[in-house]
Amino acid sequence: MPETMLLLQMLVMLLIIGGVAGVLAGLLGVGGGIVLVPAFFYAFQTLGYDGPQLMQMCLATSLATIIVTSVRSVLSHNKKGAVDWQILRGWGPGIALGAVAGVLAAASLRSTTLQGLFGVLALVIGLYLGFGRSEWRLGAEMPKGARRMILSPLVGFLSVLMGIGGGSFGVPLMSLHNVVIHRAVATAAGFGVIIAVPSVLGFLFVPIDPAMRPPLTVGAVNLVAFAVIVSMTLITAPWGVKLAHAMDPKPLKRVFAVFLVLVAINMLRKAMGA
Repeated sequence: MPETMLLLQMLVMLLIIGGVAGVLAGLLGVGGGIVLVPAFFYAFQTLGYDGPQLMQMCLATSLATIIVTSVRSVLSHNKKGAVDWQILRGWGPGIALGAVAGVLAAASLRSTTLQGLFGVLALVIGLYLGFGRSEWRLGAEMPKGARRMILSPLVGFLSVLMGIGGGSFGVPLMSLHNVVIHRAVATAAGFGVIIAVPSVLGFLFVPIDPAMRPPLTVGAVNLVAFAVIVSMTLITAPWGVKLAHAMDPKPLKRVFAVFLVLVAINMLRKAMGA
């Protein structure tokens, strides 16, 4: 009975998390992972699954949901001709290599270290969301040659360490290099697929202590959370899109940036044991 109650509690938490993540994704265009990872962390910790590999489960399960949402997003954007396949072909191999390296790094790090990394990177993303300007530019076109060889694995590597898809790093990167925003968003969804598929395959083979993982966990991926979150985001993301058309999302993006900074600070506080 206690295990049944635990599973019911988990389902209720996940339904709420999936609903909120879907609305935010549709409303603000932010990737689900940036919300899902701290939400999973709180839910699993509250339910008593607080071990040295807690963050690995959060990252892996978040990335598993990103496979579905990113594929759906790429197909939708591609129908409108918004995906830049030239950028994807050029950046894809490096991003995939970085994602594999990210899994190897994440598997060997303690949960507290990964919390600290998530906190620092989320803080950077939150500050960019809050203070970034659409007219900022680092170059007239996407980097090529040596710069691409360095940056593309870095995008994959950092994304896996945060459990996120291509949006949080890919969209600013492309926007700063003169790619129009709707094309950057569409192409970043492709980054998400390239990041999530190899990393989730890797995470399926990461061993987690059976006493410290929720029911129906394969490797580091929790199948219950995966199924519930994907189902809920598919239902609620269109609601967020409708809200975005009914109101100005820019002030809400500022509010979300503040929320993200607070989440990042809280993660850093927990990582330092405070």
